Amino acid sequence: MSVLGEFGVLVNHTNCSCALCDLAKCRCLIPGRSYPGFWTQWTVGLGEWSDMRMPRPPVDDLHFNFFRAQHTTAYVERYLHEHRYDGLSLYDRIRFLFTVTRITRRENQWEVQGDHGSETFRTSKVIVASGLASKPNMPVFPGLAYFDAPMIHQKDFGQSSVLSDGDLHKVVVLGGGKSSADMVYACVKAGKSVTWIIRKTGGAGPGFLLSPEGKGPYKDAFAIGSTRIAATLTPSILLPDTRWTRFLHGTKYGRSLVGSIWAGADKQTREGANFRGRQNVLDGFELLEPHTPLFWQNGTGGLLHKQDFWDVIGQNVHIHLDDITKVEKKLIHLSGGAKIPTDVILCGTGWSKTSFDFFDPEETLRLGLPHKFEEEKSEDLAEWARYEQAADSKILADFPMLAEAPEHFQKSPETTPYRLYNGIAPLSDTSIAFVGFTSVANYFRGVECQAIWATAYLDGKLALPSLEVQKERVARTVAWSKRRYLSNGELGNFFPFESNFYLDGLLEEVGLKSHLKGWFSYYFVPSKAQDLAGLKDEYITKYGNI
Repeated sequence: MSVLGEFGVLVNHTNCSCALCDLAKCRCLIPGRSYPGFWTQWTVGLGEWSDMRMPRPPVDDLHFNFFRAQHTTAYVERYLHEHRYDGLSLYDRIRFLFTVTRITRRENQWEVQGDHGSETFRTSKVIVASGLASKPNMPVFPGLAYFDAPMIHQKDFGQSSVLSDGDLHKVVVLGGGKSSADMVYACVKAGKSVTWIIRKTGGAGPGFLLSPEGKGPYKDAFAIGSTRIAATLTPSILLPDTRWTRFLHGTKYGRSLVGSIWAGADKQTREGANFRGRQNVLDGFELLEPHTPLFWQNGTGGLLHKQDFWDVIGQNVHIHLDDITKVEKKLIHLSGGAKIPTDVILCGTGWSKTSFDFFDPEETLRLGLPHKFEEEKSEDLAEWARYEQAADSKILADFPMLAEAPEHFQKSPETTPYRLYNGIAPLSDTSIAFVGFTSVANYFRGVECQAIWATAYLDGKLALPSLEVQKERVARTVAWSKRRYLSNGELGNFFPFESNFYLDGLLEEVGLKSHLKGWFSYYFVPSKAQDLAGLKDEYITKYGNI
Protein backbone atom coordinates (compact mmCIF):
# COMPACT_ATOMS: atom_id res chain seq x y z
CA MET A 1 0.00 0.00 0.00
CA SER A 2 1.20 3.52 -0.78
CA VAL A 3 0.40 6.53 1.38
CA LEU A 4 0.73 10.01 -0.09
CA GLY A 5 1.17 13.19 1.92
CA GLU A 6 1.82 14.67 5.35
CA PHE A 7 -1.32 13.32 7.02
CA GLY A 8 -0.20 9.76 6.28
CA VAL A 9 1.87 9.45 9.46
CA LEU A 10 -0.88 7.57 11.32
CA VAL A 11 -1.86 5.41 8.37
CA ASN A 12 0.41 2.42 8.69
CA HIS A 13 0.22 -1.26 7.90
CA THR A 14 3.10 -3.61 8.62
CA ASN A 15 2.97 -4.40 4.90
CA CYS A 16 2.91 -0.73 3.89
CA SER A 17 5.65 -0.26 1.31
CA CYS A 18 6.19 3.45 1.75
CA ALA A 19 4.78 6.86 2.52
CA LEU A 20 5.41 9.41 -0.17
CA CYS A 21 5.81 12.95 1.10
CA ASP A 22 5.19 15.07 -1.98
CA LEU A 23 5.59 18.38 -0.11
CA ALA A 24 8.96 18.33 1.64
CA LYS A 25 11.87 20.31 0.30
CA CYS A 26 14.11 19.08 3.09
CA ARG A 27 14.33 15.95 5.18
CA CYS A 28 11.62 16.94 7.63
CA LEU A 29 7.88 16.53 7.59
CA ILE A 30 6.80 20.13 8.15
CA PRO A 31 9.19 22.13 5.95
CA GLY A 32 9.56 25.83 6.56
CA ARG A 33 6.09 26.57 7.90
CA SER A 34 7.24 27.36 11.43
CA TYR A 35 8.89 30.57 12.62
CA PRO A 36 9.58 32.00 16.10
CA GLY A 37 6.27 33.86 16.34
CA PHE A 38 4.17 30.98 15.03
CA TRP A 39 1.94 29.30 17.63
CA THR A 40 -0.34 26.29 17.51
CA GLN A 41 -4.13 26.36 17.45
CA TRP A 42 -4.16 23.30 19.73
CA THR A 43 -3.09 22.80 23.32
CA VAL A 44 -0.95 20.54 25.49
CA GLY A 45 -2.47 17.07 25.75
CA LEU A 46 -4.72 17.59 22.72
CA GLY A 47 -2.13 18.37 20.04
CA GLU A 48 -0.57 14.89 19.95
CA TRP A 49 -1.29 11.28 19.02
CA SER A 50 -2.49 8.69 21.48
CA ASP A 51 0.54 6.39 21.36
CA MET A 52 3.19 8.98 22.22
CA ARG A 53 2.99 11.93 24.58
CA MET A 54 4.48 15.28 23.66
CA PRO A 55 6.68 16.76 26.44
CA ARG A 56 5.16 19.87 27.98
CA PRO A 57 6.92 22.94 26.54
CA PRO A 58 8.69 25.36 28.90
CA VAL A 59 6.61 28.09 30.51
CA ASP A 60 7.99 30.81 28.21
CA ASP A 61 6.64 28.86 25.24
CA LEU A 62 3.11 28.52 26.63
CA HIS A 63 0.09 30.80 26.50
CA PHE A 64 -3.13 29.38 27.99
CA ASN A 65 -1.77 25.90 27.14
CA PHE A 66 -1.16 26.85 23.51
CA PHE A 67 2.49 26.63 22.53
CA ARG A 68 5.05 27.58 19.92
CA ALA A 69 4.68 25.51 16.77
CA GLN A 70 8.33 24.45 16.83
CA HIS A 71 7.41 21.95 19.56
CA THR A 72 4.91 20.25 17.25
CA THR A 73 7.58 20.04 14.54
CA ALA A 74 10.00 18.41 16.97
CA TYR A 75 7.29 16.05 18.22
CA VAL A 76 6.37 14.85 14.73
CA GLU A 77 10.03 14.33 13.83
CA ARG A 78 10.56 12.23 16.96
CA TYR A 79 7.38 10.29 16.29
CA LEU A 80 8.62 9.36 12.82
CA HIS A 81 11.94 8.06 14.11
CA GLU A 82 10.66 6.19 17.17
CA HIS A 83 7.81 4.28 15.54
CA ARG A 84 9.17 1.17 13.84
CA TYR A 85 7.36 -1.62 12.03
CA ASP A 86 9.03 -4.66 10.46
CA GLY A 87 12.42 -3.13 11.18
CA LEU A 88 11.70 0.19 9.45
CA SER A 89 10.79 3.47 11.10
CA LEU A 90 8.09 5.68 9.66
CA TYR A 91 10.87 8.08 8.72
CA ASP A 92 12.61 5.32 6.72
CA ARG A 93 9.42 4.71 4.77
CA ILE A 94 9.11 8.29 3.55
CA ARG A 95 10.37 9.27 0.10
CA PHE A 96 11.35 12.91 0.52
CA LEU A 97 11.71 15.19 -2.49
CA PHE A 98 9.21 12.98 -4.32
CA THR A 99 6.53 15.06 -6.02
CA VAL A 100 3.64 12.88 -7.14
CA THR A 101 2.75 13.86 -10.69
CA ARG A 102 0.37 11.12 -11.74
CA ILE A 103 -1.76 8.41 -10.17
CA THR A 104 -3.51 6.01 -12.54
CA ARG A 105 -5.55 2.83 -12.17
CA ARG A 106 -4.30 0.02 -14.41
CA GLU A 107 -5.38 -3.63 -14.33
CA ASN A 108 -6.54 -3.59 -10.70
CA GLN A 109 -3.37 -1.81 -9.61
CA TRP A 110 -2.55 1.79 -8.80
CA GLU A 111 0.50 3.31 -10.45
CA VAL A 112 2.08 6.26 -8.61
CA GLN A 113 4.56 8.27 -10.63
CA GLY A 114 6.95 11.01 -9.55
CA ASP A 115 8.65 13.90 -11.26
CA HIS A 116 12.08 14.06 -12.92
CA GLY A 117 12.10 10.40 -13.82
CA SER A 118 11.96 9.23 -10.20
CA GLU A 119 10.77 5.75 -9.38
CA THR A 120 7.24 4.52 -10.01
CA PHE A 121 5.27 2.58 -7.37
CA ARG A 122 2.67 -0.05 -8.15
CA THR A 123 0.30 -1.03 -5.39
CA SER A 124 -3.12 -2.55 -4.84
CA LYS A 125 -4.23 0.17 -2.41
CA VAL A 126 -3.59 3.89 -2.00
CA ILE A 127 -4.30 6.41 0.72
CA VAL A 128 -4.09 10.04 -0.34
CA ALA A 129 -3.26 12.02 2.80
CA SER A 130 -1.93 15.31 1.47
CA GLY A 131 -4.78 17.14 3.18
CA LEU A 132 -6.42 20.50 2.59
CA ALA A 133 -3.26 22.60 2.95
CA SER A 134 -0.89 21.26 0.33
CA LYS A 135 -1.32 23.46 -2.74
CA PRO A 136 -1.03 27.22 -2.13
CA ASN A 137 -3.73 29.48 -3.53
CA MET A 138 -1.74 32.29 -5.11
CA PRO A 139 -3.59 35.33 -6.45
CA VAL A 140 -2.89 36.63 -9.95
CA PHE A 141 -3.03 40.33 -10.79
CA PRO A 142 -2.57 42.31 -13.99
CA GLY A 143 1.03 43.49 -14.26
CA LEU A 144 2.44 40.81 -11.99
CA ALA A 145 5.22 40.05 -14.47
CA TYR A 146 6.56 43.57 -13.85
CA PHE A 147 6.14 43.64 -10.07
CA ASP A 148 9.87 43.02 -9.50
CA ALA A 149 9.52 42.06 -5.82
CA PRO A 150 8.99 38.83 -3.89
CA MET A 151 5.49 37.40 -3.53
CA ILE A 152 5.46 34.79 -0.75
CA HIS A 153 2.71 32.43 0.36
CA GLN A 154 2.04 31.76 4.05
CA LYS A 155 3.42 28.25 3.51
CA ASP A 156 6.89 29.66 2.77
CA PHE A 157 6.90 32.62 5.14
CA GLY A 158 8.76 30.74 7.86
CA GLN A 159 11.72 29.88 5.66
CA SER A 160 11.85 33.28 3.97
CA SER A 161 14.10 36.16 4.99
CA VAL A 162 11.29 38.72 5.25
CA LEU A 163 11.66 39.30 8.98
CA SER A 164 15.46 39.65 8.92
CA ASP A 165 16.09 41.32 5.55
CA GLY A 166 16.55 45.06 6.01
CA ASP A 167 15.88 45.69 2.31
CA LEU A 168 12.34 44.35 2.72
CA HIS A 169 11.01 47.18 4.86
CA LYS A 170 7.62 47.89 3.29
CA VAL A 171 5.37 44.84 3.56
CA VAL A 172 1.88 44.20 2.18
CA VAL A 173 -0.11 41.27 3.59
CA LEU A 174 -3.13 39.89 1.71
CA GLY A 175 -6.03 37.96 3.25
CA GLY A 176 -8.48 38.26 6.14
CA GLY A 177 -7.77 35.12 8.16
CA LYS A 178 -5.53 33.92 10.97
CA SER A 179 -2.48 33.25 8.79
CA SER A 180 -2.57 36.82 7.52
CA ALA A 181 -2.95 38.13 11.07
CA ASP A 182 0.07 36.12 12.23
CA MET A 183 2.26 37.48 9.44
CA VAL A 184 1.07 41.05 10.01
CA TYR A 185 1.90 40.85 13.71
CA ALA A 186 5.30 39.23 13.13
CA CYS A 187 6.28 41.85 10.58
CA VAL A 188 5.30 44.77 12.82
CA LYS A 189 7.31 43.26 15.67
CA ALA A 190 10.27 42.95 13.29
CA GLY A 191 10.14 46.69 12.63
CA LYS A 192 8.48 46.59 9.21
CA SER A 193 6.06 49.11 7.76
CA VAL A 194 2.95 47.00 7.20
CA THR A 195 -0.17 47.40 5.08
CA TRP A 196 -2.93 44.81 5.39
CA ILE A 197 -5.25 44.38 2.39
CA ILE A 198 -8.46 42.34 2.62
CA ARG A 199 -10.36 42.02 -0.63
CA LYS A 200 -13.73 43.71 -0.81
CA THR A 201 -15.35 41.57 -3.49
CA GLY A 202 -15.03 37.83 -3.98
CA GLY A 203 -14.20 37.12 -0.32
CA ALA A 204 -15.93 36.77 3.04
CA GLY A 205 -14.14 39.74 4.62
CA PRO A 206 -12.13 39.65 7.84
CA GLY A 207 -12.34 36.53 9.96
CA PHE A 208 -12.99 36.22 13.68
CA LEU A 209 -9.90 36.33 15.89
CA LEU A 210 -10.85 34.94 19.29
CA SER A 211 -9.41 35.14 22.77
CA PRO A 212 -7.63 31.94 23.86
CA GLU A 213 -8.85 32.29 27.46
CA GLY A 214 -11.04 29.62 28.97
CA LYS A 215 -14.02 29.90 31.29
CA GLY A 216 -14.90 28.20 34.53
CA PRO A 217 -13.03 24.90 34.90
CA TYR A 218 -11.62 25.09 31.38
CA LYS A 219 -8.13 26.57 31.15
CA ASP A 220 -8.37 27.66 27.52
CA ALA A 221 -10.84 28.15 24.68
CA PHE A 222 -9.66 25.05 22.81
CA ALA A 223 -10.55 22.91 25.83
CA ILE A 224 -14.09 24.29 25.76
CA GLY A 225 -14.40 23.61 22.04
CA SER A 226 -13.10 20.08 22.57
CA THR A 227 -16.03 19.06 24.77
CA ARG A 228 -19.07 17.32 23.38
CA ILE A 229 -21.39 19.52 25.42
CA ALA A 230 -20.13 22.52 23.45
CA ALA A 231 -20.63 20.60 20.23
CA THR A 232 -24.31 20.09 21.04
CA LEU A 233 -24.77 23.85 20.71
CA THR A 234 -24.52 23.73 16.94
CA PRO A 235 -27.43 22.55 14.75
CA SER A 236 -25.87 19.53 13.09
CA ILE A 237 -26.81 16.26 11.43
CA LEU A 238 -23.84 14.73 13.26
CA LEU A 239 -25.35 15.21 16.73
CA PRO A 240 -26.66 12.22 18.66
CA ASP A 241 -30.44 12.10 18.91
CA THR A 242 -31.05 12.74 22.61
CA ARG A 243 -33.60 14.62 24.68
CA TRP A 244 -31.01 17.36 25.16
CA THR A 245 -30.28 17.86 21.45
CA ARG A 246 -33.99 17.65 20.58
CA PHE A 247 -34.68 20.36 23.18
CA LEU A 248 -31.84 22.60 21.91
CA HIS A 249 -32.72 22.45 18.25
CA GLY A 250 -36.30 21.27 18.13
CA THR A 251 -37.95 23.75 20.50
CA LYS A 252 -38.15 27.53 20.42
CA TYR A 253 -36.83 27.71 23.99
CA GLY A 254 -33.83 25.57 23.12
CA ARG A 255 -33.09 27.57 19.98
CA SER A 256 -33.35 30.76 22.01
CA LEU A 257 -30.79 29.37 24.46
CA VAL A 258 -28.43 28.36 21.65
CA GLY A 259 -28.81 31.73 19.98
CA SER A 260 -28.12 33.65 23.17
CA ILE A 261 -24.96 31.65 23.91
CA TRP A 262 -23.57 32.29 20.44
CA ALA A 263 -24.61 35.95 20.57
CA GLY A 264 -22.78 36.34 23.87
CA ALA A 265 -19.59 34.84 22.42
CA ASP A 266 -19.91 37.09 19.37
CA LYS A 267 -20.39 40.18 21.51
CA GLN A 268 -17.45 39.33 23.77
CA THR A 269 -15.16 38.90 20.76
CA ARG A 270 -16.17 42.20 19.18
CA GLU A 271 -15.92 44.07 22.47
CA GLY A 272 -12.48 42.59 23.12
CA ALA A 273 -11.20 44.07 19.87
CA ASN A 274 -13.27 47.26 20.27
CA PHE A 275 -13.20 47.87 16.52
CA ARG A 276 -15.05 51.20 16.64
CA GLY A 277 -14.00 52.62 19.99
CA ARG A 278 -10.35 51.71 20.47
CA GLN A 279 -8.18 54.75 21.09
CA ASN A 280 -4.95 55.77 19.34
CA VAL A 281 -5.43 53.60 16.26
CA LEU A 282 -4.81 54.38 12.61
CA ASP A 283 -7.70 55.04 10.26
CA GLY A 284 -9.19 51.83 8.94
CA PHE A 285 -8.89 49.72 12.07
CA GLU A 286 -12.69 49.33 12.14
CA LEU A 287 -12.46 47.51 8.78
CA LEU A 288 -11.26 44.41 10.65
CA GLU A 289 -14.69 43.83 12.18
CA PRO A 290 -16.20 40.57 10.85
CA HIS A 291 -19.19 40.93 8.55
CA THR A 292 -21.27 37.99 9.77
CA PRO A 293 -21.99 36.66 13.29
CA LEU A 294 -19.54 34.22 14.85
CA PHE A 295 -22.11 31.42 14.74
CA TRP A 296 -21.99 31.13 10.94
CA GLN A 297 -18.20 30.92 10.48
CA ASN A 298 -18.47 32.37 6.99
CA GLY A 299 -14.85 33.54 7.00
CA THR A 300 -11.62 32.05 8.23
CA GLY A 301 -10.47 32.83 11.76
CA GLY A 302 -8.61 31.46 14.72
CA LEU A 303 -7.40 31.93 18.27
CA LEU A 304 -5.03 34.75 19.19
CA HIS A 305 -1.87 34.19 21.21
CA LYS A 306 -0.67 37.75 21.81
CA GLN A 307 -2.31 39.88 24.48
CA ASP A 308 -1.13 43.04 22.73
CA PHE A 309 -2.36 41.93 19.28
CA TRP A 310 -5.11 44.51 18.79
CA ASP A 311 -2.99 47.39 20.12
CA VAL A 312 -0.06 46.44 17.88
CA ILE A 313 -2.29 46.17 14.81
CA GLY A 314 -4.36 49.28 15.54
CA GLN A 315 -1.37 51.54 16.20
CA ASN A 316 0.92 50.35 13.43
CA VAL A 317 -0.91 48.77 10.49
CA HIS A 318 -2.57 50.50 7.55
CA ILE A 319 -5.70 48.52 6.70
CA HIS A 320 -7.61 48.48 3.41
CA LEU A 321 -10.82 46.63 2.58
CA ASP A 322 -10.45 46.95 -1.16
CA ASP A 323 -9.58 45.12 -4.36
CA ILE A 324 -6.25 45.10 -6.18
CA THR A 325 -6.76 46.22 -9.76
CA LYS A 326 -3.15 45.87 -10.93
CA VAL A 327 0.46 45.91 -9.82
CA GLU A 328 3.55 47.43 -11.33
CA LYS A 329 7.14 47.70 -10.14
CA LYS A 330 6.88 47.49 -6.34
CA LEU A 331 3.53 49.28 -6.44
CA ILE A 332 -0.03 48.05 -5.80
CA HIS A 333 -3.10 49.82 -7.21
CA LEU A 334 -6.43 49.51 -5.37
CA SER A 335 -9.88 50.02 -6.87
CA GLY A 336 -10.52 52.90 -4.47
CA GLY A 337 -7.61 54.83 -5.95
CA ALA A 338 -4.91 54.17 -3.34
CA LYS A 339 -1.40 53.31 -4.52
CA ILE A 340 0.69 51.31 -2.08
CA PRO A 341 4.46 50.93 -2.48
CA THR A 342 5.90 47.69 -1.16
CA ASP A 343 9.06 45.59 -1.13
CA VAL A 344 7.23 42.29 -0.74
CA ILE A 345 3.72 40.79 -0.84
CA LEU A 346 2.84 38.14 1.73
CA CYS A 347 -0.16 36.02 0.75
CA GLY A 348 -2.36 34.67 3.53
CA THR A 349 -4.67 33.54 0.78
CA GLY A 350 -5.20 29.96 1.83
CA TRP A 351 -5.10 26.82 -0.20
CA SER A 352 -6.35 25.59 -3.54
CA LYS A 353 -9.65 23.76 -3.33
CA THR A 354 -8.60 21.46 -6.17
CA SER A 355 -5.29 19.90 -5.18
CA PHE A 356 -5.65 16.66 -7.12
CA ASP A 357 -3.66 17.50 -10.25
CA PHE A 358 -2.07 14.03 -10.15
CA PHE A 359 -5.39 12.48 -11.21
CA ASP A 360 -6.77 12.76 -14.72
CA PRO A 361 -10.03 14.75 -14.89
CA GLU A 362 -11.96 11.53 -15.58
CA GLU A 363 -10.47 9.90 -12.49
CA THR A 364 -11.19 12.94 -10.34
CA LEU A 365 -14.82 12.77 -11.41
CA ARG A 366 -15.05 8.99 -10.88
CA LEU A 367 -13.63 9.21 -7.37
CA GLY A 368 -16.02 11.96 -6.25
CA LEU A 369 -13.36 14.63 -5.80
CA PRO A 370 -14.05 18.34 -6.47
CA HIS A 371 -14.08 19.07 -10.19
CA LYS A 372 -15.42 21.71 -12.53
CA PHE A 373 -19.17 21.54 -13.13
CA GLU A 374 -18.75 21.40 -16.89
CA GLU A 375 -16.74 18.19 -16.57
CA GLU A 376 -19.76 16.28 -15.22
CA LYS A 377 -22.71 15.05 -17.24
CA SER A 378 -25.82 17.19 -16.83
CA GLU A 379 -27.91 14.19 -15.80
CA ASP A 380 -25.43 13.35 -13.03
CA LEU A 381 -25.47 16.93 -11.76
CA ALA A 382 -29.27 16.85 -11.80
CA GLU A 383 -29.30 13.59 -9.85
CA TRP A 384 -27.06 15.01 -7.11
CA ALA A 385 -29.19 18.17 -7.04
CA ARG A 386 -32.27 16.02 -6.35
CA TYR A 387 -30.50 14.19 -3.54
CA GLU A 388 -29.38 17.49 -1.98
CA GLN A 389 -32.81 19.09 -2.33
CA ALA A 390 -34.49 16.18 -0.57
CA ALA A 391 -31.88 16.30 2.19
CA ASP A 392 -32.19 20.08 2.53
CA SER A 393 -35.91 19.94 3.24
CA LYS A 394 -35.37 17.48 6.09
CA ILE A 395 -32.43 19.50 7.47
CA LEU A 396 -34.49 22.70 7.67
CA ALA A 397 -37.32 20.82 9.35
CA ASP A 398 -34.94 19.41 11.98
CA PHE A 399 -32.85 22.58 12.41
CA PRO A 400 -34.96 25.71 11.77
CA MET A 401 -32.06 27.98 12.79
CA LEU A 402 -30.31 27.10 9.54
CA ALA A 403 -33.07 28.77 7.54
CA GLU A 404 -32.25 32.10 9.20
CA ALA A 405 -28.84 32.94 7.74
CA PRO A 406 -28.17 36.70 7.80
CA GLU A 407 -27.26 38.71 4.76
CA HIS A 408 -23.75 37.61 3.91
CA PHE A 409 -21.21 37.18 1.19
CA GLN A 410 -21.77 33.88 -0.59
CA LYS A 411 -18.90 32.79 -2.77
CA SER A 412 -20.07 31.12 -5.95
CA PRO A 413 -18.68 27.57 -5.96
CA GLU A 414 -16.11 26.89 -8.67
CA THR A 415 -16.26 23.12 -8.30
CA THR A 416 -18.52 20.35 -7.18
CA PRO A 417 -18.26 19.38 -3.48
CA TYR A 418 -16.48 16.33 -2.09
CA ARG A 419 -18.64 13.25 -2.68
CA LEU A 420 -16.82 10.87 -0.38
CA TYR A 421 -18.58 8.62 2.10
CA ASN A 422 -17.66 9.85 5.59
CA GLY A 423 -15.37 12.35 3.87
CA ILE A 424 -12.95 9.47 3.17
CA ALA A 425 -14.21 6.81 0.74
CA PRO A 426 -15.17 7.11 -2.93
CA LEU A 427 -18.51 5.57 -3.86
CA SER A 428 -16.98 3.84 -6.88
CA ASP A 429 -13.73 2.29 -5.69
CA THR A 430 -12.81 0.45 -2.49
CA SER A 431 -9.05 0.40 -3.18
CA ILE A 432 -8.38 4.05 -2.38
CA ALA A 433 -9.13 6.36 0.55
CA PHE A 434 -8.63 10.04 1.35
CA VAL A 435 -7.45 11.07 4.83
CA GLY A 436 -7.22 14.65 6.06
CA PHE A 437 -9.70 16.22 3.66
CA THR A 438 -12.32 17.24 6.22
CA SER A 439 -11.94 20.47 8.16
CA VAL A 440 -12.02 19.50 11.84
CA ALA A 441 -11.01 21.35 15.00
CA ASN A 442 -8.23 18.97 16.03
CA TYR A 443 -6.30 17.47 13.12
CA PHE A 444 -4.29 15.15 15.37
CA ARG A 445 -7.43 13.45 16.63
CA GLY A 446 -9.04 13.74 13.22
CA VAL A 447 -6.39 11.90 11.22
CA GLU A 448 -5.97 9.26 13.92
CA CYS A 449 -9.64 8.33 13.78
CA GLN A 450 -9.77 8.63 10.00
CA ALA A 451 -6.69 6.40 9.71
CA ILE A 452 -8.41 3.69 11.78
CA TRP A 453 -11.56 3.90 9.66
CA ALA A 454 -9.56 3.91 6.40
CA THR A 455 -7.55 0.88 7.53
CA ALA A 456 -10.72 -1.10 8.27
CA TYR A 457 -12.28 0.10 5.03
CA LEU A 458 -9.38 -0.89 2.78
CA ASP A 459 -9.07 -4.24 4.54
CA GLY A 460 -12.74 -4.99 3.88
CA LYS A 461 -13.67 -5.05 7.57
CA LEU A 462 -16.60 -2.64 7.35
CA ALA A 463 -20.21 -3.49 6.59
CA LEU A 464 -20.99 -0.44 4.48
CA PRO A 465 -24.56 0.53 3.64
CA SER A 466 -25.91 0.21 0.11
CA LEU A 467 -24.74 2.58 -2.60
CA GLU A 468 -28.11 4.35 -2.50
CA VAL A 469 -27.80 5.00 1.23
CA GLN A 470 -24.20 6.20 0.80
CA LYS A 471 -25.35 8.68 -1.84
CA GLU A 472 -28.11 9.93 0.43
CA ARG A 473 -25.66 10.45 3.31
CA VAL A 474 -23.14 12.22 1.11
CA ALA A 475 -25.85 14.55 -0.23
CA ARG A 476 -27.16 15.19 3.28
CA THR A 477 -23.67 16.12 4.51
CA VAL A 478 -23.16 18.51 1.60
CA ALA A 479 -26.60 20.13 1.98
CA TRP A 480 -26.15 20.56 5.73
CA SER A 481 -22.59 21.91 5.41
CA LYS A 482 -23.76 24.57 2.95
CA ARG A 483 -26.59 25.64 5.25
CA ARG A 484 -24.51 25.59 8.43
CA TYR A 485 -21.28 27.20 7.29
CA LEU A 486 -22.33 29.21 4.21
CA SER A 487 -19.33 29.83 1.93
CA ASN A 488 -17.03 27.71 4.09
CA GLY A 489 -19.45 24.80 3.73
CA GLU A 490 -19.69 24.74 -0.06
CA LEU A 491 -17.36 21.75 -0.41
CA GLY A 492 -19.34 19.68 2.10
CA ASN A 493 -16.32 18.88 4.28
CA PHE A 494 -16.45 21.54 7.02
CA PHE A 495 -17.06 20.15 10.55
CA PRO A 496 -15.16 22.45 12.96
CA PHE A 497 -17.64 22.54 15.84
CA GLU A 498 -18.96 19.00 15.58
CA SER A 499 -15.62 17.22 15.12
CA ASN A 500 -16.09 14.97 18.17
CA PHE A 501 -19.39 13.58 16.95
CA TYR A 502 -18.08 13.10 13.40
CA LEU A 503 -15.11 11.12 14.73
CA ASP A 504 -17.30 9.18 17.17
CA GLY A 505 -19.35 8.13 14.16
CA LEU A 506 -16.29 6.82 12.33
CA LEU A 507 -15.20 4.71 15.30
CA GLU A 508 -18.74 3.44 15.82
CA GLU A 509 -18.81 2.14 12.24
CA VAL A 510 -15.56 0.29 12.93
CA GLY A 511 -17.14 -1.14 16.07
CA LEU A 512 -14.77 0.50 18.56
CA LYS A 513 -15.81 2.11 21.83
CA SER A 514 -12.86 2.09 24.26
CA HIS A 515 -12.56 5.87 23.79
CA LEU A 516 -16.00 6.44 25.32
CA LYS A 517 -16.24 7.30 29.02
CA GLY A 518 -19.03 7.76 31.55
CA TRP A 519 -21.71 10.28 30.64
CA PHE A 520 -20.17 13.18 32.58
CA SER A 521 -16.69 12.76 31.09
CA TYR A 522 -18.22 12.05 27.69
CA TYR A 523 -19.93 15.43 27.58
CA PHE A 524 -17.95 17.75 29.84
CA VAL A 525 -14.28 16.65 29.73
CA PRO A 526 -12.23 17.80 26.70
CA SER A 527 -11.43 15.01 24.25
CA LYS A 528 -7.72 14.32 24.76
CA ALA A 529 -5.35 12.21 22.73
CA GLN A 530 -5.03 9.64 25.50
CA ASP A 531 -8.73 8.84 25.18
CA LEU A 532 -7.82 6.97 22.00
CA ALA A 533 -4.94 5.01 23.50
CA GLY A 534 -6.88 1.74 23.72
CA LEU A 535 -8.18 1.71 20.16
CA LYS A 536 -5.27 -0.17 18.58
CA ASP A 537 -5.53 -3.11 20.98
CA GLU A 538 -9.31 -3.08 20.70
CA TYR A 539 -9.01 -3.15 16.90
CA ILE A 540 -6.54 -6.06 16.97
CA THR A 541 -8.75 -7.99 19.37
CA LYS A 542 -11.73 -7.48 17.08
CA TYR A 543 -10.11 -7.96 13.67
CA GLY A 544 -6.69 -9.51 14.19
CA ASN A 545 -3.33 -7.92 13.34
CA ILE A 546 -3.40 -4.69 11.39
